Amino acid sequence: MGDYRIAILPGDGTGREVAIEASKILNTISDKTNIGFDLTEIACGGQLYKETGKEWAEGSFEFCRDESDAIFLGAIGHPGAFLPNGDLAGGSVILGLRSGLDLYANVRPVKLFNGVMHKVHGKFRQIWEPEMVDMTILRENTEGLYHSLLKRASNRAQGLEDYVVPEVEFPDLQGEVVYDPRPISSHGTERLVRMGFEIAKTRNGAPSDGVSRVSCIDKSNVTRGCQLFRRTFDQVASNYTGISTDYGYIDAFTQWLTRTPEHYDVVVTSNMFGDIATDLAAVLQGGMGMAGSGNIGDDHAFFEPVHGSSPKYAGMNKVNPIASINSVQMMMDWLGRKNGSQELLDVASSIETCVAQHLAEGKYLTYDLGGDSSCSQVGDMITQRLAKTLSEN
Repeated sequence: MGDYRIAILPGDGTGREVAIEASKILNTISDKTNIGFDLTEIACGGQLYKETGKEWAEGSFEFCRDESDAIFLGAIGHPGAFLPNGDLAGGSVILGLRSGLDLYANVRPVKLFNGVMHKVHGKFRQIWEPEMVDMTILRENTEGLYHSLLKRASNRAQGLEDYVVPEVEFPDLQGEVVYDPRPISSHGTERLVRMGFEIAKTRNGAPSDGVSRVSCIDKSNVTRGCQLFRRTFDQVASNYTGISTDYGYIDAFTQWLTRTPEHYDVVVTSNMFGDIATDLAAVLQGGMGMAGSGNIGDDHAFFEPVHGSSPKYAGMNKVNPIASINSVQMMMDWLGRKNGSQELLDVASSIETCVAQHLAEGKYLTYDLGGDSSCSQVGDMITQRLAKTLSEN
């Protein structure tokens, strides 16, 4: 039996392809180090729902919660696969895990590697030196505008009764009216912001000046929820006197993010704003094919590339597996810090180094980075490089 049990949820579309590359990395670590992984694959997603009427097998949520040390998810989303209530089929997997396991922080590193052209202006261009883009964005993951959807998915995943949104009347509006509440709590904000400051302590500061900085991004000039978010941010910040703070409204931040990314070290923001801002930030690192992520709580975490299932590319062995490999790197780092394992932290560092070396050489790149290599070819090249690196250490 391995040291760590990893649940692999390939999901839909290209998620199934990149999950293979993630498993190659994990198996290589097991082969070349003293760290052992037991991998358990769980079928799930919209395609499975269309075929069987179930988003995943009964007991899958409980397995992820009780029998897994970490979780890898490929992608969720299959054309035309929706539940009777209109929710995306497969949502019980990704959203059910986020809410049901209380994974309150969506952590998105944004780093431009040497040899990768970012996509500002829609072309392969290098406006900044690569080292000018290196930040981490934390998006609150269980509250805000997605709260009702998350609760519905969580209840489905655990076999509970449907979550019902409290009724609110809008007598001044005419015609059909639908709404999504946006609850933001001091508790949910406090733990997210605290994680942001703790991550800042592990980094080297903002690229422009080396200052350790946590930026609070909200819309506190307009919404009450954001006013609470900012007040709570200030309360947490008072306990981290060695770390600088600054502030921005989300609309202005989208401009600053693309104009002066070197200013940012760690960014914290609410659920919907973070959802939008992190996809925009992915442009700075070469596109969604480079963007890994972690959904992290106090006790559990799952890691996923954020490019989605990309149905038009499914089965073509074409998409970029590096977001998936970067997500495994984050998993190793999280497991290492959680378990006090320097060996895991060293493995995480080795994965990042191998990705950086592969990209700097520029020989095997997928279409989104200007190359013509396949998903499996890129995955194999990085896996082979990692195997050699780990054997030499």
